[in-house]
Formats: sequence, structure tokens, C-alpha cells
Amino acid sequence: MTKLRIATRGSALALWQANTVKDALCAASPGLEAELVVLKTTGDVTLDRPLDKIGDKGMFTKELERALVDGEADLCVHSMKDVPSELAPGCAIGAMLPRADVRDALVCGPRLTGVASLDALPAGTRIGTGSLRRAAQLRARFPQVEPKGIRGNVDTRLRKAYGDEYDGAILAAAGLERMGESDKIACLIPGDVMVPAAGQGAVGVEIRADDEQTARLVALVSDEPTVRCVSAERFVLASLGGSCKVPMGVYAREEQGRLVMDAIVLSLDGSRIARAHCTAADGASPLELAQHVVDELVAQDARTILADILENEEL
Repeated sequence: MTKLRIATRGSALALWQANTVKDALCAASPGLEAELVVLKTTGDVTLDRPLDKIGDKGMFTKELERALVDGEADLCVHSMKDVPSELAPGCAIGAMLPRADVRDALVCGPRLTGVASLDALPAGTRIGTGSLRRAAQLRARFPQVEPKGIRGNVDTRLRKAYGDEYDGAILAAAGLERMGESDKIACLIPGDVMVPAAGQGAVGVEIRADDEQTARLVALVSDEPTVRCVSAERFVLASLGGSCKVPMGVYAREEQGRLVMDAIVLSLDGSRIARAHCTAADGASPLELAQHVVDELVAQDARTILADILENEEL
């Protein structure tokens, strides 16, 4: 293989990610050529509804996976937090780049000048977010804040955060950093204050499961610690049926040589919470730790919280 076709969304952030993968692959395999195949996904064209109301499990991945399965592309590049826990038949995650900052970041508009933490937000502050996970955690811990739905790419959300309809917004720190907008960050939100989404900060490479040649190529750029942590997070997500329709965060990382994981499941209003903080036992695998986290959440009635959300949505 001398030329790879890389399927990607067309947003500035998606193109940054795809070009980063492209550059890494070409550097790892001299003589390899790669081109981008830019596609629009359901999530890109449906901007008039919240993500949880679109009703499409792969709203940012389905069209890319279709191009992959149909042979129109050799691999897809995704933000791992956008990838459903169940991939399209015949597809597999072949690699993940080294993970960036996993934290959420607060962006403050002109009415919040000088604010440097969520605790300092005044009553009635309108914070834009398109994430049920962020909104529920705000309601649970910062009831003085009013989460307000927001959609669009990074530039669009930043513009809205500085406009009249919002006082600020919460975005992924990694996306802001990759777009050169780190100066817009008023504060980085610690993971114990707002548990990140599974896969946040990680860029994934999806391939056809039977494509051994591409698998060997992408393996050259894969970061094993990122794969271990994100795979464990996705196990928790899959075990509990997590999706954009439910407020759920999962974050795994290595601390002093041991894998540590935080996970949270909330009701939409933040009044009901199941939360786990677990450290892997000696010799335990990442998936064994993930199963322990699932068991902890289930013991705190996480399945009932999630089932009630989905049942009420259908009414």
C-alpha cells in the first residue's frame, strides 16, 4: 500500500485531527502517501436540535464508517468521545494517538471577567453546553448556574459564549488547545469536579477489522497507555448503555504506576448520582478495574437512573 485514504469530518478540529494522524503515519512509514476524504455527518448537518434529541447513535461517525466499509476510505479519524461503544460491523479501532488534556474548560464572556472557577460563578449565570453530562454535573454541584444548550463547532460556540445569549460556555480543553484558543480558557475544571466523557482528549483511528495491512501501519503511531485507559472507559460505557442521551462520565489514568478510574452517572437534574473512584489491584487488568467500577455504579442504582431517563424520553 502506497496511498491511504483517510475519512474525516470537515470541521476545523476534525481536519486538525485527521492531518495529525496523516503526518504521523507518513513519518512512521517513509514513502507512504495519504489523502483526506472529507465527509459530512448527521451531527454536522443537524444543528437545530440538541445532540440527545437527534436520535442517531453514530451521529458523528456513521457516514465515515460507511465509507470505510464500502471501500471508499482505508481508515477514519475520530474524537474518541464521539465514537459509540458499539462500532459498525466489520470495523475496529486500530490505533489511538497520545491523549491530550482530558479536562473540560470554562470559557467566560465579558460579563464574567475575572472569574477563575465554577465556584465563583454568580447566581443565574448562563453557561452554554451541548452535553447532558456537563449540564447534569453543573446542576448537581453548582445549582446557581443555568446550563443552556449550545451547538456548533469550536469557533461557533466561542462566539456564542461571548454574545448576549450566554455568559460563558464549557468546552473540551483539548479542542480549544488544538484550535489555538487556549487563551480563551478561564479555568481548567479538575476531573474530580467534572468527570470527563469516555475517550475525551483522545484521537482514534478506525479501520476495517480484516485489513491487516492498514492495521500494521496504524499500529506504528498508536499510544498503548491511551489505548488501555480509553478501552477501559469504553467498557464501562458499553456495560451501562451509555450514550449522548444520558449524563455519564468516565475517566481512567495511570497514577504512580497504577490505573485509577472515576465514573459518574446522574439524573438529568443532577439530584440522583452514582459515583465510583477505584484503583486497580496488583496485577489487575484495565478491564478488570472497569468491571469493578461498573459493579460499584450498579450497586448505587446506576441502571435505574439511566433507565428512568430513557423511559421518560420515550413518553
